[in-house]
Amino acid sequence: MLQNIAKYNHEETQELRGLFEKQLMELYWSETAIAKMLKELTLNSTSKDLKSTLKKQAKESLSHLVRLVKIFRAIGIDPTGIVYEAIECFIKEAQETCTHIKKGVVRDAGIIGLVQKVNHQEIASYGTMRAYALALREEDVVTLLEKTLIEEKQADLALSDIAESHINIEAADKEI
Repeated sequence: MLQNIAKYNHEETQELRGLFEKQLMELYWSETAIAKMLKELTLNSTSKDLKSTLKKQAKESLSHLVRLVKIFRAIGIDPTGIVYEAIECFIKEAQETCTHIKKGVVRDAGIIGLVQKVNHQEIASYGTMRAYALALREEDVVTLLEKTLIEEKQADLALSDIAESHINIEAADKEI
């Protein structure tokens, strides 16, 4: 795995196009891993609102994958994923959250915080990829990336609404 990434970095990323392709591959791997993680987090959460939002985000991850495949095709390369270590860290954190925090509202608060970290990473990644696509004059790709970027921002807001409307308050009340 690291050999493939190292090879790709040295041979392909001397230009913006190579950097764009490498990060596209990371996003492809990430969306697959995130969809799986969200399904697990849904099973480990208790709030109906949170479960519903996580299920929706897992489905959206699958539609993001479809868009990424369209982007791969638009730029003329095969859809391929390479491991993105930042997302691997979030997956490990998700496992630790579900293992070390008792199921209930405090775990739900932890899950929301974790998924928001993932969303923020995706917002940064898709925003950067959109900027690269603009610079590379890939107009069709820009449109696809913008759709996903909007969905990621909406997902983050939905989680904030759930956290602020009741989860964080209920978790804090456990402290009293």
